[in-house]
Amino acid sequence: MTNFNEQQFLADDEGNFGAYGGAHLPPFLVEPIAEVRRAYDEARLDPEFMAEYERLLRTYVGRPSLLYHAENLSRQLGGAKIYLKREDLNHTGAHKINHCLGEALLAKRMGKKKLIAETGAGQHGVALATAAALMGLDCEIHMGRIDVEKQHPNVLRMQLLGATVVPVDEGGASLKEAVDSAFAKYAEHYDEYFFGIGSVVGPHPYPSMVRDFQSVVGREAREQILEAEGRLPDVLVACVGGGSNALGLFSAFLGDESVRIVGVEPAGKGLASGRHAATMTLGTDGVLHGMRTRVLQDEAGNPAPVHSIASGLDYPGVGPQHVHLADQGRVEYVSVTDDQTLDAFQRLCRTEGIIPALESSHAVAQAIEMAPTMSPDSILVCNLSGRGDKDIDYVAEVLAARG
Repeated sequence: MTNFNEQQFLADDEGNFGAYGGAHLPPFLVEPIAEVRRAYDEARLDPEFMAEYERLLRTYVGRPSLLYHAENLSRQLGGAKIYLKREDLNHTGAHKINHCLGEALLAKRMGKKKLIAETGAGQHGVALATAAALMGLDCEIHMGRIDVEKQHPNVLRMQLLGATVVPVDEGGASLKEAVDSAFAKYAEHYDEYFFGIGSVVGPHPYPSMVRDFQSVVGREAREQILEAEGRLPDVLVACVGGGSNALGLFSAFLGDESVRIVGVEPAGKGLASGRHAATMTLGTDGVLHGMRTRVLQDEAGNPAPVHSIASGLDYPGVGPQHVHLADQGRVEYVSVTDDQTLDAFQRLCRTEGIIPALESSHAVAQAIEMAPTMSPDSILVCNLSGRGDKDIDYVAEVLAARG
């Protein structure tokens, strides 16, 4: 029986998820973002546009991605059956390609010549550069200097795909500063640029648009688990930075009261250390990057420095729909530390022969925590949002430093 009404979790016409979301913009960005909104409102109702998008998901991305029963890990832990939604098997190695293709198609429909975006771990940058190459568009990716150094393989991939990578040295030199830098450049050249935001963040329509493009993950997972087990899962687990992979999975199950939904944030060095990115856990309401949302901020309202072992989660905000889902009591948000994440990374490598992204390893860590507390006939679906090739050099450094 379902008590949840899925409509209560969606945005209104102005992009507000309850008290969150909207478009909080300086005057010079109002019209550029309104242009994107108008274009997306038309495109999402255009059968030809959606058919082309879905064709590319099948023939280029390689969808549907597998739903894999992690039997070794499940047996080792005891308790619930663990299934992994294998977004790591997509072309480019993560869920990011799902929305990047949609954004590139929309940019081409609008007559834009160049895609511009931020990236943290580099997976969004690689995916957008890939989509740009496919569509014959130029591409410019802004990336914090710290992340350029941590994610050098992805920097090389972007450059090989023809993208210009712009290192950002201001402030914390991480994802938040990359977003600021890319927005500033976009504001100067919006007549020819399309801003390809990398998560369910930013001004309306981006939180809804990116979620819509990512919703294929949840639709597939729902169909696949019904085929494999004959029923819905008991628990869904996904990592949350901005939160696109999580909403992609969660969106198909929001109306199902029987399905418990858990988002996993980075506790970094520990919640008490001040070195974390646990926005949902410790943030307060504020405005960031054109949206009202939950923000890790100082007393003056400035975004606070954040930390995560995973560059893609190193962000002081979160998608506004996540805050609304928490307020409505539909999704619960927890956090795991860098150490738990690193242990989960190694465990999945050695148990299942799968190298997960450090971002995804946060969700794996939570699955490892939860599965033994559940009955053997329970089902837990964990979104493996990306593969860990990009992380292996950095992980080797961290493990060496541990001794």
